[in-house]
Amino acid sequence: MASKYRDTVVLFTWEVNERLKNYLKDNLKDTANLTLLFPEEASNEVLLKFAPRADILVGWRVPDEVKLAASKMKLYINPGVGIKHHIDFFRKLNQTREVLLINGHGNSYFTAQHVVAMLLALMNKIVPHHNWMKSGLWRKRDADAATIPLRYRKVGLLGYGAINTKVHRFLQGFDVKFSILRPNWPKNEQILPTDAKKFLPDDLLDFLEEISILIIAVPETTQTMGMIGEKELTRLGPKGLLVNVSRGSVIDEASLFQALQNNVIAGAAIDVWYNYTPDPDDQGRKFPYSHSFPFHTLDNVILSPHRAASPFEDLERWDEVIENILRYNRGENTFLNVVDLVREY
Repeated sequence: MASKYRDTVVLFTWEVNERLKNYLKDNLKDTANLTLLFPEEASNEVLLKFAPRADILVGWRVPDEVKLAASKMKLYINPGVGIKHHIDFFRKLNQTREVLLINGHGNSYFTAQHVVAMLLALMNKIVPHHNWMKSGLWRKRDADAATIPLRYRKVGLLGYGAINTKVHRFLQGFDVKFSILRPNWPKNEQILPTDAKKFLPDDLLDFLEEISILIIAVPETTQTMGMIGEKELTRLGPKGLLVNVSRGSVIDEASLFQALQNNVIAGAAIDVWYNYTPDPDDQGRKFPYSHSFPFHTLDNVILSPHRAASPFEDLERWDEVIENILRYNRGENTFLNVVDLVREY
């Protein structure tokens, strides 16, 4: 560790609300040689004015010209988990100078909570019974929508990063067994919340054969796009359930719809979709998937509008950003959640 603090200028690239601004200032107030820049207007013109001073940029979709103008930038912190749109830019930039891309995981707790909520809503048939009660149908019975027991189920965690490690912990009290598939397993034995069978990507079909609940929380990369298709869903089987909080592209859209429609699998809870700028249909409705695959007509699916990261006003989600700023300021060279530009996560 360096013996003195670095001069550190951090540029926040959007109009930061007062509550968050105060939280950041309070948690960084005793930090020497630190300047926080909060532009009152997040226009390109204003950001281009401040960018050359910045050692650290924080933001989601900062224009390339602003990032290029930040000639002193050493860290770029993306506060959310989606970084696919940054990969090509930072690969090119790192051919001429080293800039670390950091992927925030501050929303992982809420996303894991949403996984459990959607899974239980799917298995307990909360939505149909809620809708029946709203229409005045009192106490519909098991013949209409019986709960699927979670007890003794085999849960498969596809991906084992910040989200699924928490899902594992949250579900451990439900008398279920776990299997985990991840790109690699660390040489040092990782302490898991429970025993789990371990799989690698080449074992995907065996992994799916082993489980009956699939929880997908992998990053969107060239390796993961389309990794779940007809063959994989068939292997999951007619009692199979899946929850997807990664990206829509990880599961082939047509294969997923047909598997649900034809009861190839029993059900799905989905928070991530295929078209985020949908055109309205003839009734003015917007659905984030192809008109050919009307997921909203199915009765074995929970639809969620990409909101697993809620609540956005929670301030503790910024603690990782604060920690990385502190590490840079202290002269350290190791940071939380640095993206491997080769692996794309």
